Amino acid sequence: MTRYTRIDEKTGLTWRKSSYSGGEQGQCVEVAETSSAVHVRDSKNADGPALTFTRAEFGAFAQFASEFGV
Repeated sequence: MTRYTRIDEKTGLTWRKSSYSGGEQGQCVEVAETSSAVHVRDSKNADGPALTFTRAEFGAFAQFASEFGV
């Protein structure tokens, strides 16, 4: 899996997306991590809003998605 990264000059966050995300079709999310939070946004709307989760919340979601094939 290759991860693509991009630094957002407005927020200073480094956004990344997986190569498994669908390529140039725009149907993927980007993720940026800090020491206390995980930020998620729609790659089609990089200037739009982002969701912010604690690391524990995002970990629980990732585990659920992995277990149930979401």
